[in-house]
Amino acid sequence: MTLQENISLKKFNTFGIDVKAEYFAEVSEINELLELLNSSEIKNQPFLFLGGGSNILFTADFKGVVIKLAIPGIVIIDEDRSTILVEAGAGVVWHDLVQFCVNKNFGGIENLSLIPGTAGAAPIQNIGAYGQEIKDVFESLSGYYLQDGAAGNFYKDNCRFGYRDSIFKRELKGKFIITKIRLRLSKDPVLNLSYGQVKQEVEKLNLKELTVKDVSRIICSIRKSKLPDPSIDGNAGSFFKNPEISFEKFSGLQKEFPDIPGYTQEKSVKLAAGWLIEKCGWKGKRVGNSGSHSKQALVLVNYGGASGKEVLQLAGEIKSSVYKKFGIMLEEEVNII
Repeated sequence: MTLQENISLKKFNTFGIDVKAEYFAEVSEINELLELLNSSEIKNQPFLFLGGGSNILFTADFKGVVIKLAIPGIVIIDEDRSTILVEAGAGVVWHDLVQFCVNKNFGGIENLSLIPGTAGAAPIQNIGAYGQEIKDVFESLSGYYLQDGAAGNFYKDNCRFGYRDSIFKRELKGKFIITKIRLRLSKDPVLNLSYGQVKQEVEKLNLKELTVKDVSRIICSIRKSKLPDPSIDGNAGSFFKNPEISFEKFSGLQKEFPDIPGYTQEKSVKLAAGWLIEKCGWKGKRVGNSGSHSKQALVLVNYGGASGKEVLQLAGEIKSSVYKKFGIMLEEEVNII
């Protein structure tokens, strides 16, 4: 492990924003991480931890220490008649973990296939897609407090999981670093085919028996068909959260916009942020070197050479137009630095 200075972060974030870190280190072992946290050379510097860099927008150089977590390893640590407990290092590519599990017919994360990022970042965001969230299978995680290097363990009830939210995005943001996660998966999977597009693709296949591997393959196909490849057009996936509003507000919007899609929750209605953005005329629109993707308005794209501030300005203009038209203020899903 080597501490480097004045390092470009362009290849470490999927937006491809060219900013620099004052200090940079990549760690693949926990003892390297602890050594770094206790280093007198950087003791009072701010820290930023990167996984896959797939949920972050840099708007300026980072004055402090950027640590790229590359802790490896996927192991089965416990099982009973119906479930299996899988542990993954924080640096494991999330999709690699999904593939490990679906190849063994372990169910619970197949709908989360091809989500970019790493295992260690997944609980922070409570990643979710096509009817599944990581909280549904989450057992526990391990890590360290930055202030004193003390070890800590969190179980599901301590994580305060919400929609794309957790305690690690709020009270513990910048205070705790995740090194390992553990997921409790099913040996006898119950497949979630509730989303319309998934159901349609399943019907096309006309399979007598559907496996988690089949579902994963379908999800990958859907995602590839409508989401841009970050290696070609820099992006961080969905830039905004899907807003949740009251039943009363939704009823009012339906009167003005009869075709507005809404998904009923226990105490609210979830709207499709991409639909709202598209109705404001942003889908496929390019402003300078950034824009809203032509197939999915929710995805903001760096077409090459865009600065983080340029992308952020575009996001602000989109938010303003959605608020003006619908009275709804979108909230960023991406972490803005």
